Amino acid sequence: MNILVTGATGKLGTKVVETLLKSVPAHQLAVSVRQPEKAEHLRARGVDVRHGDFDRPETLETAFQGIDRLLIISTDGDNETRIRQHTNAVNAAQRAQVGFIAYTSLANANESRLALAEVHRVTEEAIANTGIPYSFLRSNWYLENEIGTVQAVLAGAPWVTSAGTGKVGWALRQDYAEAAAAVLAGDGHENTIYELSGPLMTQEELAAALGAVLGKDVPVQQVNDAAYADIMKKAGLPDPLVSFLVDIQRGIREGSLEIESNDFEKLLGRPVTPIHDALAQLVRDLKGTTH
Repeated sequence: MNILVTGATGKLGTKVVETLLKSVPAHQLAVSVRQPEKAEHLRARGVDVRHGDFDRPETLETAFQGIDRLLIISTDGDNETRIRQHTNAVNAAQRAQVGFIAYTSLANANESRLALAEVHRVTEEAIANTGIPYSFLRSNWYLENEIGTVQAVLAGAPWVTSAGTGKVGWALRQDYAEAAAAVLAGDGHENTIYELSGPLMTQEELAAALGAVLGKDVPVQQVNDAAYADIMKKAGLPDPLVSFLVDIQRGIREGSLEIESNDFEKLLGRPVTPIHDALAQLVRDLKGTTH
């Protein structure tokens, strides 16, 4: 059985590959990367490193040859770019006659009102239309997405949010990676949709958990969307990122990430990393990088 992971030098892809290498022989594992030289460390371990560029479909078709199980990790960029790139990858997988496609999607992708949901809705439809067996790994929200806010808190700022009492199923990227690896290396995941959501929490609850980790009170500053955008701009974030973050905060407030599910536990064979442990790890990593 040959498994291939796209974007294998990215933040999630790196963790997926490392997890797979614990249970899958390296010679059964391939990666598709835009810059193969960045994956030399994997080649040295026996992994088949292939060149695949989401903007050059012919490279993807070559990269996907002979692959039984493929993980398409969603790319970065605006919606138009991502939809084009994902469509290229899905079409290449079909032409290469891949046996199974797993795809990193978004919580409740088919119904979500989040602006970034369109990418995932279109990609899921494209994959389903190929007739290739699939698994949609619908990620709720990476805890790592809150690093900027955690850094601000460490510097003495309050936890700033416009998400109100909306709840999120945060989990560490490592948990998402292990869930993806379980689907790729396991059986019985054909034509499945997994809502990968940690225990639901409000911003206040997350800030309180962070406070417990830091041993100090973390005040929460609830603002409206305009004030949130203003604070983010003053923090030096570029306008496209600011509007993206405002949309996420609004979506959370409206319940877009409030998805109850135990699919994570099913795939991991354990509960997701408890939020206190996850935050402690995040803080350790941040403090490690600042010294």
